[in-house]
Amino acid sequence: MKRKRLGVLALSGLALLGVAGLAIGPASASEETAAGAAAHGPRHDGPVIVGHRGAPGYRPEHTLASYELAYRMGVDYVDVDLVPTKDGQLVARHEPEIGGTTDVAKHPEFANRKKTVVLDGVSTTGWFTQDFTLAELKTLRATERIPQNRPHNTLYNGRYQIATYQEVLDLTKRLGKELHRTLGTYPEVKHSTFFQSIGNPTEPKLVSILKRNGLDRPDAPAIIQSFEVSNLVALHKQVRTPLLQLTSATGAPADFVAKGDPRTYKDLVTPQGLREIAKYAKYLGPDKGQIIPLDAAGNLTQPTSLVTDAHQAGLKVQPYTFRNENPFLPANLRSSAEPDAYGDVFTEEAAFFKAGVDGFFADQPDTALESLHAFLGR
Repeated sequence: MKRKRLGVLALSGLALLGVAGLAIGPASASEETAAGAAAHGPRHDGPVIVGHRGAPGYRPEHTLASYELAYRMGVDYVDVDLVPTKDGQLVARHEPEIGGTTDVAKHPEFANRKKTVVLDGVSTTGWFTQDFTLAELKTLRATERIPQNRPHNTLYNGRYQIATYQEVLDLTKRLGKELHRTLGTYPEVKHSTFFQSIGNPTEPKLVSILKRNGLDRPDAPAIIQSFEVSNLVALHKQVRTPLLQLTSATGAPADFVAKGDPRTYKDLVTPQGLREIAKYAKYLGPDKGQIIPLDAAGNLTQPTSLVTDAHQAGLKVQPYTFRNENPFLPANLRSSAEPDAYGDVFTEEAAFFKAGVDGFFADQPDTALESLHAFLGR
């Protein structure tokens, strides 16, 4: 199948060089220039591109390979979703259910661990990190979560282990020295209320890791995220690390629902709600549809007042998630009906930069950086 790619591994051979650890022939002058630009990284006077789960457009998400590729492509930050293990370690997985992102189903020794859990009101069946020790999880291997959109990523199925947050931080420090720039992470606390309810809370473990790694400071290269509110309010009193309040285009924070609080995410992004968020957080991470909604045909409309309102409240705005594949783009920017083909993500990303965002989360960091450089005129 012929597929359109708008910037696959755009930094010449640099990304592959870093992940494979192999040099493929002598570098040309243009390649050396690209490598030098990547080593110095993007400037810090403009919007920030966050590698969403690393660079999952090119490697299975939340693996060390995905994070390393994102850094080598030029981003300074990667998004790390965190869930706890049975023995109290924090690992990088988008969800505690790992049936869709690992080969656990192929391990007969873990067949009896499969169960159904009500996760934030949703009945979910599979295998869950809280039922495995770290040593057991290390026997599994990561797989591509959305193979219908990223069939090329299935090449890497079975190659990478589940990573701990400490391993991600160690990688970040090592690559920062190699690439001569400060690199950081956006750790996200997943399903805070749920994990508290089963006696395995994420927050104390995260605070301990941040303190142990010297990241408990206002200028730390780390920003803590959560879709819930109560835990961020509490963390604001426990650490000096900056916080980011995530919001969704629908629904309500799980902690609000659990406490019977009638407020929704829509209430959080009103001018009053934003002022409340600014009391504990420095960043707002909204669904991109809350900034530029789609019309009935699925096309971009005009920006809402959210960016302006958030800036007036003193918050920086970094929406999620930008992806190159057709199904994730506005209808009029799709190249075809093929689920793994690329559409015109550059036009979408340009619209959000024009709307005034302070950066965003992207699955293809190289493409997002290309959009950023075009916006900044570099």
